[in-house]
Amino acid sequence: MENQTLNADILILEGLKVSPELSLPTFVFLLLIYIFIMVSNLSLLVLITTERSLQQPMYLLFCNMSINDAFGATTVIPRLLSDLFHPITERYIRYADCVLQAFCLHFNASASHTVLMIMAFDRYMAICNPLRYAAIMTNWMVGALVAAAWVVSFLMVAILVGLSVRLSRCRRAVLHPFCDNASLFKLSCESILANQVYGLGYTVVLLSSSLGSVALTYLRIAVVCLSGKNRSLNGRALQTCGTHLAAYIIMFASGFIIIILHRFPHLSDSRKLASILFHVVPPAMNAVIYGLQIKAVRQKIVVMFTRNTVGEMTR
Repeated sequence: MENQTLNADILILEGLKVSPELSLPTFVFLLLIYIFIMVSNLSLLVLITTERSLQQPMYLLFCNMSINDAFGATTVIPRLLSDLFHPITERYIRYADCVLQAFCLHFNASASHTVLMIMAFDRYMAICNPLRYAAIMTNWMVGALVAAAWVVSFLMVAILVGLSVRLSRCRRAVLHPFCDNASLFKLSCESILANQVYGLGYTVVLLSSSLGSVALTYLRIAVVCLSGKNRSLNGRALQTCGTHLAAYIIMFASGFIIIILHRFPHLSDSRKLASILFHVVPPAMNAVIYGLQIKAVRQKIVVMFTRNTVGEMTR
């Protein structure tokens, strides 16, 4: 009886499907990407939290993006790396760990949308209502908005995954590179109508509110900048907004491709690859986009690098 219970709690995870001769190059490639994601995002986080001049609402919101990106990459990549040298039939994962990974993945994806929505609102207030910006975007307001973004994402994903956990299981194989909500409810032979209805509603609400608010906000910002008389100031504002918009487009396109590929079962391998890229490309690109495109951050990076280089030369 104990063995049956133990077997029911152990799942077989498909992981990343690569030929044996490509296992080592794939491992090195993913490891280098993971190191880059962690170093770039954590460096940006440390820079913003230690430099007083960067402790402003916009940059504090960057910190949330960096934390979320590092969190999402850590949820996926280390597990892929640990299973890479094992045959697919020997890639085991506990059901509880699978549920935790699924929750973390969806939490990461949802928080990406909610945090970017707040960043769009912050830019709207700074550009369209500059005289009221300091009075409205106080530290308390920023903290409240950030907390709301994380709490709303947590609650929505908790319900999403909770609906799958309640189902009994009749299968053990997770036919995906990692565990997600769809992988969980596909383990069951029960009706998954409630899961599909809530999942569809969750996706529609999240994507429509995210896309709608970001599109309307940046259209309004574009109108204000293009109709303004100070071309230099408006150009800097558009550059900053372009940075945010580039990060949003990369994230949204990566997720939307996965949704589209779900409609074509014969493209399952392409969908699995797109799922991995969703948790690799945006985290790797965001720190680069924010660090190099925003002048204040770029200048601090150059100063720190120059200071360290000079210090080493004088030793």
